[in-house]
Amino acid sequence: MHMKKISAFAALALCALFSLNAMAADMPKAGAAAPAFSLKNQHGDDISFAHFKKKWIVLYFYPKDFTQGCSLEAHNFQEDEAKYTEKNAVILGVSTDSPDSHKEFCAKEGLNFMLLADTDKKVSEVYGSIMDLGLTTVSARHTFIIDPQGIIRKTYDDVDPASHSEEVLADLAVLQAK
Repeated sequence: MHMKKISAFAALALCALFSLNAMAADMPKAGAAAPAFSLKNQHGDDISFAHFKKKWIVLYFYPKDFTQGCSLEAHNFQEDEAKYTEKNAVILGVSTDSPDSHKEFCAKEGLNFMLLADTDKKVSEVYGSIMDLGLTTVSARHTFIIDPQGIIRKTYDDVDPASHSEEVLADLAVLQAK
């Protein structure tokens, strides 16, 4: 029982650490072309922008599968998935975890959208979404709204996992009305 309390405390400490800002790498700005990538999803399939022609993309980076803040953020995106579909948008989550970790995370948390494995951290770096935790680096909690032409329309570098999906949906509506 004592070990469970210690593990829960350690998980909370990691979540607090993961909420820190990313390293100094520059995030691409709104109006810039979104950097292209190809990453494996939770099923081991290679996924790139080409899979989502004519769609808006919500590309969200998060630190770690199975952590409190990341689970909360993912649950909120999942809860709102139908609203994103109505807006012709797809949700893509990216972390440095493996496809197998993502598969287990999706199964445990009931997630239906794609999680992408950036195990070599190159995509997180290109998007300025990497955090140095001393012993390791993980994806920082950043989000990008990308239009169907591949242009970044909105960036988020200060994300509250509890309200982020609502915020993204509201901004997506404004962007699509332009």
